[in-house]
Amino acid sequence: MKVALHGLALKPEFLPQIQSLFNVLELSRAEIFVTESFDKQLKSHGKASFNYRILETREDYEGLDFFLSIGGDGTLLDSVSLIGSKEIPILGLNTGRLGFLATVATDKIEESIGNLVSGNYQIESRTLLSLESNRKLFHGVNFALNEFTIHKRDTSSMITVHTYIDGKYLNSYWADGLIVSTPTGSTGYSLSCGGPLITPGAKNFVLTPVSPHNLNVRPIIVSDESVISFEIEGRSDKFLISLDSRSTAISSDLKLSVKKEKFSAKLVKLPTDHFFDTLRQKLNWGFDMRN
Repeated sequence: MKVALHGLALKPEFLPQIQSLFNVLELSRAEIFVTESFDKQLKSHGKASFNYRILETREDYEGLDFFLSIGGDGTLLDSVSLIGSKEIPILGLNTGRLGFLATVATDKIEESIGNLVSGNYQIESRTLLSLESNRKLFHGVNFALNEFTIHKRDTSSMITVHTYIDGKYLNSYWADGLIVSTPTGSTGYSLSCGGPLITPGAKNFVLTPVSPHNLNVRPIIVSDESVISFEIEGRSDKFLISLDSRSTAISSDLKLSVKKEKFSAKLVKLPTDHFFDTLRQKLNWGFDMRN
């Protein structure tokens, strides 16, 4: 079994759990690889003695059985961008905070690796969205697991986002911005802006305005077979767009459209994992908040 480890910010208090992870993987006779960023984190904490190989090129990702994301949801999103079309199954070990995607607690590491070794898991396919434009953006990594966002820049006035579904005019959003979310991303930025929660297997995108000027403008759910295109206007010549946690400034003459990506993200689902359980735990459903 070939397993890769990835992390962006390894905190000292989690070093014992990382040691435990390496011990469990070595006992399972796994071949261990780490990303360059995680290698730097380990060395900064004096853990260069661990037995692993570094993923230095895209070819090094070939043949990996699992990709372990060590951190929060942001680290898992970064893992998706690294893996891309290779569709290596990802398991999120949560050393962050909320953890809608990285759901495995650090005290469940041994149990989780045991499930991987024994085959006691399922692979869940999550829809990715793809950004197309008339100029290369995001160094060619033009897909996202959570959302694509158009946003005003800095403290400028509101922008107008003319939006089309399969070439048919939908609406002109006069707002601070507009979010196009996947079902996975419905628990993220879209939710904080009033968007609906959607189960991971739904075949939909959600369009959620950010602080719309007209209060009768509400989120809308569309088929993920749709192509969503945009024209942006505003007093400023520059706007911001983002794919998950990656953002860049653009000008209004750029042509933008979003559709479903041809490949998907593969997330490892362990026997104790369920989307509804995660919702209840993370959103405190079923608790009387008055007490």
